Amino acid sequence: AKAPQVSDAQAQQQSTTEHTIPPPPSPLPAQFAPKSMANVPDGVPRVLLLLSGKRKCGKDFLADALLQRLGTDRAQIVRISEPIKRHWAEAMGLDLAALLGDGAYKERYRRQMIEWSDGRRQEDYGVFCRAACATIDRPICIVSDVRRQTDVRYFREAYGPETRLRTVRIEASEQVRNGRGWQFQAGVDDVQSECDLDGYAGWDLVLTNERPDGVGELLDRLVQLVEC
Repeated sequence: AKAPQVSDAQAQQQSTTEHTIPPPPSPLPAQFAPKSMANVPDGVPRVLLLLSGKRKCGKDFLADALLQRLGTDRAQIVRISEPIKRHWAEAMGLDLAALLGDGAYKERYRRQMIEWSDGRRQEDYGVFCRAACATIDRPICIVSDVRRQTDVRYFREAYGPETRLRTVRIEASEQVRNGRGWQFQAGVDDVQSECDLDGYAGWDLVLTNERPDGVGELLDRLVQLVEC
């Protein structure tokens, strides 16, 4: 049965306490293909734009705005977390739309989803990247939630020279992120999913996303990176 709807306010309050939530069953269901570099989706994009950044840095906001700028006829957004959240929702009877949204509902389950998915990545580091990319059918693909060095590794290995891969780091100060609703959470903000790319130096572009009146300039730079 579907879990009852929970408001953002209720979810935020509940997220401050530890939840004991049984993980979804293993092994992974059939939609998660076995490890095989030959299993790259048929829809090979012309451009792959990988976006990375801390929670509440504005990754999703900029990805959505960039999609509108580029047009949905030739661009799309892919989220590595989508197959994780979909499987979690189906196995636990949760609200998938709320898990995919930007509200507090997903924060109730974030830590458990991280721990569960990290276990699957130890078996196959590209499992969720591969599942997410099965939906690619546009020449420009924006991957809006790259969090690990193995994510970058997967895309570099899986897509050949016919795909132009660009990496972008989006930054914002803790003060700015606080103003957007971020609060430090042990087991979330101090683990690999949030910190693994902190020391990565191979970005094609680093953007500071702190001023509402600076969004247009950031989008201009992203479009230039995609089109060049």
